[in-house]
Amino acid sequence: MLRIENLTKIYGSHKAVDDLSLHIAPGEIYGFIGHNGAGKTTTLKSVAGILRFDAGDIFINGKSIKAEPVACKREMAYIPDNPDMYEFLSGIKYLNFVADIYGMTKAEREERITKYADMFEITKDLAQPISAYSHGMKQKLAIISALMHKPKLLLMDEPFVGLDPIAAHQLKGIMRELCDEGGAIFFSTHVLEVAEKLCDKVAIIKGGKLLKSGPMEQVKGDASLENVFLELEEENV
Repeated sequence: MLRIENLTKIYGSHKAVDDLSLHIAPGEIYGFIGHNGAGKTTTLKSVAGILRFDAGDIFINGKSIKAEPVACKREMAYIPDNPDMYEFLSGIKYLNFVADIYGMTKAEREERITKYADMFEITKDLAQPISAYSHGMKQKLAIISALMHKPKLLLMDEPFVGLDPIAAHQLKGIMRELCDEGGAIFFSTHVLEVAEKLCDKVAIIKGGKLLKSGPMEQVKGDASLENVFLELEEENV
């Protein structure tokens, strides 16, 4: 579903991502772990087609993000760590705006808006302007907008930040459901306990370089993911 091949992104003299390669298959929830500034957000934005990169290529369902950016974006969705939305719009107008971009029918959008707005308990707030939303409500709206067109690849940067426990539980269920239907998820998180329980595979990055990746049980062995992460951080100072 997602192939990152020798990805390199340079800012001035700093390599934010250094020759990174990762393969994510359909059905996999893939966690992306690293300290602040490790290169996680840069990688995710490159995959999403937001950032141009200096070397390598990224393939989504066999299509190159360089050669076919629009086709790739039709098959994925990206939820940033701090969603920027048109705050003068109401929640429902924003969701319909997103639905228009993806050419969704009236029936499709109504069914999915009803399903997810009810699930995240913001149905009654959809008529309000986004500017009146709390951070958690904006996060929920961003999640709903990303799920509207049933993406095959879902990219998320710290998706659980700002969510209440019930919403976080709902999101975990949605993630597994999407993968059970043949999709794939690539997401960053600092909540290592969640990653350990939820992810099929995990990658640990530091200073733009991949330190370790693979199936969760293989990466952590008999230790916890937190212990493995801390040991790798200390070894690669």
